[in-house]
Amino acid sequence: MVQIQLPRLVEDLQNYAAYGRDERGGITRPSFSPEDLEVRIRFIEELQELGLDITIDGIANIWGKLKGNGKKKGSIVIGSHLDTVPNGGKYDGALGTLVAKEIIRTIIEKNIILDHDLEIVSFTAEESNDFGLSTLGSRAFVGKLSEEELRIAADSKGFLLSEALQTVDGDIDRIHEMAAMREEKKVFVEMHIEQGKRLESNGKSVAIINGLVGVYRSKVTVIGEANHSGTTMMPHRSDALTAVAEMILAVEQICGEDKTDLVGTVGKLDVEPNAVNIIPGKVDFVLEVRGECQDRMDRVVDEINSKWNEIAKRRGVQISQLLLQQQQPTKLDEEIVSILQKSADQVSVPYMTLPSMAVHDAAHMSLISKSAMIFVKSIAGKSHCPEEHSTSEDIKLASTVMLNGILAIDQQID
Repeated sequence: MVQIQLPRLVEDLQNYAAYGRDERGGITRPSFSPEDLEVRIRFIEELQELGLDITIDGIANIWGKLKGNGKKKGSIVIGSHLDTVPNGGKYDGALGTLVAKEIIRTIIEKNIILDHDLEIVSFTAEESNDFGLSTLGSRAFVGKLSEEELRIAADSKGFLLSEALQTVDGDIDRIHEMAAMREEKKVFVEMHIEQGKRLESNGKSVAIINGLVGVYRSKVTVIGEANHSGTTMMPHRSDALTAVAEMILAVEQICGEDKTDLVGTVGKLDVEPNAVNIIPGKVDFVLEVRGECQDRMDRVVDEINSKWNEIAKRRGVQISQLLLQQQQPTKLDEEIVSILQKSADQVSVPYMTLPSMAVHDAAHMSLISKSAMIFVKSIAGKSHCPEEHSTSEDIKLASTVMLNGILAIDQQID
């Protein structure tokens, strides 16, 4: 059994958390920000110190390659991302990237020569961003975003993505080069914090992830009638906001009655005219449904829409929807999942096998490589907040599974 140097990893996590530390106690390090540029520079310098070959592709993903002995073609890729949400924690993304760096450092120090090349990656803009393109780096890398889409993408201030990429050594004119790069990516394994309570509730530190949920999102507009709040009697109202309140509760009820891990959420409400003495005449919001079974998701969305139509008719409002996202559930590679499960058994680490309820870069990398994930327990299920935490002991157990799993993958995948 091979193990990482845990104190060194813990120090790494602490040092990287200094980039973007904000006054609220969290970390704010969005992609293309000055803090993002600073942490990229540090990361690249540390990979160079390890003797890795560095490549920054057109979308500004950072790749570092440790050459193998050449017996087997293609590379095993490990890593995640370094950007954060506003006022986020120090583990989401950074843990997977820094564990990957520590694994490579350990392999070098132990003089282990792999049959495959081993690569580390930090993907650009995994988190939701002002360009409206979450998991940007991995989606662009696998070809799910066209060059045309990327060229016209702009943030809310009109700043082009192509200009933002230049600030971090990306180049929209080199996007096409990623097609050749992705041919050599044979396996992808990503470690991430769970961001939920399933592991903690079951007394486990580690999960092997065998799939990622599908995501359905639609922008919903409800039109009622704005009117004077004092002179319009209750029976005479077509209040868009009270209709939406009932619609939201319907989502909670319908998704809560589902017997699987399906979840539904309504967020980002915009109320018009949003005045204290005017009945709301229009409300925009976003419906999101996540689940591991597409058929079940479709049935739930249909049931929600049926209930909403009943509410609209009864309350005298109109509903329209714009589909924003319909991502199918992703099944990860059974062979890699099995190797990681056996690795956990061999190093005596109890684990669960679960689907991920969040979308990660592994979902997109699964289109071009054999992909799987490892989750680390999140204390109290906290994530995307300063309280986000995974214990050093849990991280050590997950890292041991991953390191020995990578060594097994190198031997068993031809």
